[in-house]
Amino acid sequence: MLNLPSLYTIPLMIAALLLAIIGHEIMHGYVAYKYGDNTAKIAGRLSLNPIVHIDLVGSILIPAVLFLSNAPFLFGWAKPVPVRMDRVIYQGGYFAALLVSLAGILYNLALALLAAFLFYAFNGGILSGFFEYFSNPQLPYALILFFFLQLIIYNIILAIFNLLPIPPLDGSNALAYLGLIFKSDFFSRIFNKIHPIAGMIVLILILSTPLSAVISAPVNLILQWLL
Repeated sequence: MLNLPSLYTIPLMIAALLLAIIGHEIMHGYVAYKYGDNTAKIAGRLSLNPIVHIDLVGSILIPAVLFLSNAPFLFGWAKPVPVRMDRVIYQGGYFAALLVSLAGILYNLALALLAAFLFYAFNGGILSGFFEYFSNPQLPYALILFFFLQLIIYNIILAIFNLLPIPPLDGSNALAYLGLIFKSDFFSRIFNKIHPIAGMIVLILILSTPLSAVISAPVNLILQWLL
């Protein structure tokens, strides 16, 4: 399964990454829509069309650089879905804002669990007989397992990365709204102060070894548990 030619693996890796990052953003907008904010819907960002979500840097350049540099995994992001948190808070309070902030992470974790189930179901499980319908079952068998494996890896990486309490990552928003639920604006004030330079901080941390180590430990632990 791991010795597949790049002709097959590269499209599958890209597809798995796009499913992870685009679905992540759509879920932010979808949960916000459920709490009365139709900003993402009006902007056409609740669409499954990948073109409206692709970010030049996060969806193309960063994954390409990682791939060409033989990085152990691809990483990226889609265009952030526009959300009016004031509308969300008006309809559902700070708890609703917390759910909007965590929606993408929960999506990634759910998709990783689904992919893990399907990986086992096809790999000797209840769906393993599916490959009997192919005249040459080895190639589709390997491709399907490879795709599910990529889904697991990318979704776990995105979930862990976005949990980091650094603006503009979801973890910082979730922590700020969690604080506000308990009548404390400590985190929201801190994150607002560093927000202007937050994008540069995240970019530097993405390329730094320390952050890679911080992310790798929980990612490897979860992957070992799933696989």
